[in-house]
Amino acid sequence: MTKEYDLVVLGGGTGGYVAAIRASQLGMNVAVVEKGKLGGTCLHKGCIPSKALLRSAEVFKQSKEADQFGVELEGVSLNFSKVQERKSSVINTLHQGVQGLMKKGKIDVFEGYGRILGPSIFSPMPGTISIEYENGEENTMIVPKNVLIATGSRPKSLPGLEIDGTYVMSSDEALEMEQLPASIVIVGGGVIGIEWASMLADFGVEVTVVEFLEQILPTEDEMVAKEVEKLLKKKGITFVKGAKVLPETLEIDNGISIEADINGNSKTFQAEKMLVSVGREANTNNIGIENTDIEIEKGFIQTNSFYQTKESHIYAIGDVIGGMQLAHVASHEGIIAVEHMANHNPEPINYDNIPSCIYSNPEVASVGLTEKQAKEKGFDIVVGTFPFKAIGKALVHGESDGFVKIISDKKTEDLLGVHMVGPHVTDMISEAGLAKVLDATPWEISQSVHPHPTLSEIMGEAALAVDGLQIHG
Repeated sequence: MTKEYDLVVLGGGTGGYVAAIRASQLGMNVAVVEKGKLGGTCLHKGCIPSKALLRSAEVFKQSKEADQFGVELEGVSLNFSKVQERKSSVINTLHQGVQGLMKKGKIDVFEGYGRILGPSIFSPMPGTISIEYENGEENTMIVPKNVLIATGSRPKSLPGLEIDGTYVMSSDEALEMEQLPASIVIVGGGVIGIEWASMLADFGVEVTVVEFLEQILPTEDEMVAKEVEKLLKKKGITFVKGAKVLPETLEIDNGISIEADINGNSKTFQAEKMLVSVGREANTNNIGIENTDIEIEKGFIQTNSFYQTKESHIYAIGDVIGGMQLAHVASHEGIIAVEHMANHNPEPINYDNIPSCIYSNPEVASVGLTEKQAKEKGFDIVVGTFPFKAIGKALVHGESDGFVKIISDKKTEDLLGVHMVGPHVTDMISEAGLAKVLDATPWEISQSVHPHPTLSEIMGEAALAVDGLQIHG
């Protein structure tokens, strides 16, 4: 018999499985269809494995600099196979946790490739899901009242630049490297490219970043991007900006050689490997979109603020709809979509209140508008900045580079944006996120007593700096 569900989620990544859990909490009968492993890109090919590698790189770097703390170590070396083993262990632990959550929520999981069918004998509306299996087993048909598309995204490449997985890699292949290269060219200076550049440099790899634009981290505040570039240059990373890579010039011979056009001049780059990090594209192919009235623009599924598509019973969330393309965003979108299905009248997301993080060394975190965006929107702004060099805990940690920058509306004193670069800022940005949600002013942030000595003191000082009242600067 064809099984019926209140909700079928296509994709068991962070957005998909969180949505399934919330639907189960609301009393829905739920199934998840996942062609790979529960946890999706974030758990297996993105957030978690890359951060595990970044942590190993951080420990390796700190070990080599231990004498600064009076700790004398001899013969510090890197065992990259153990680095990869630890990464896999972390992934497996979390994967088992997600599997346990599915059982706890009595959520059925189908390990196969799901495709949306058009109107059929099973349903007068498109939405019946055909599940295909790699082992050739007969397809399963399941009939949902609602469908949630959470199929995520995959790494992009440049036209004509073929990923071979050995010499030319995306982040997917780079995560599975069995040994580190001596040198690498990273094409793209966005979030993923910068995280990899920082990690590999800390591992001792010679890194060159080739970026098409004139600013690395183009979505970040210009002041932050300049600070990150300055600090990464100290690690020995070479940056080449305003450079258009020419795929047709790629040569592979025990390494790679490729040319880039820089203001009409050609420059050749050579390295052992190349990492192509030029963004991600939505997984919309072969999932049955053509059997529906769902609209796609620039490769992304179009939805309303509750993530309904043109087919009112089919919703879509996460990377497949574009936007911020962050795991925590997909999760929250999934919750809102499911609550909307259940008529719980959820509040739409204000994306200006969502923090984003970059886990390079130094770390970067931000929420709200950049200074440039605020000015473009017509705000008369006031800016306060404060350096980590004046924070005692940062000096104790031996990590005192970077700053916190707060942007405020001069007229209303409303908080417009908070931008951080420095030690552990990805763990501190939530205070700024809460301040944005509560529509706090910098003065109100400054009235929250920040304990001493902590890195978080910098938030209070930066908030005071908006009015020129910082104490230690």
